[in-house]
Amino acid sequence: MGNYIATYVTHPDTMPKMDTEPTFDPMYGFSKGRKPREMKISEEDMMALKIPLNQRDYCAHKYLALHECKRIHYPFMLKCAHERHQYNECYVEDYTLRLKEFERERRLLERQKRIDQAIKA
Repeated sequence: MGNYIATYVTHPDTMPKMDTEPTFDPMYGFSKGRKPREMKISEEDMMALKIPLNQRDYCAHKYLALHECKRIHYPFMLKCAHERHQYNECYVEDYTLRLKEFERERRLLERQKRIDQAIKA
């Protein structure tokens, strides 16, 4: 509810939209550039391996390793604790990165709004 209110009621002009591309250049503010994110597995490979749609993200390779380990050690899936930990760690890192990108976009939108108001005044 809080995100809904911030997005549509209190700050509709400075909240990034969830379903759109970023409005600012991803390299803006990085003088030395950024390391581009890349998928370890292609979309065709994920389709061939029948990875569920909700798992087709930057951690798909970890999900695949976990799924394979669970298949090999079927009744004793506790042996896959290391793979599960790696997958969860990857998922948390991906989530954190997405949150940082959202916050960066929000701050850049607020900055742009301040600049536009200063030009008008």
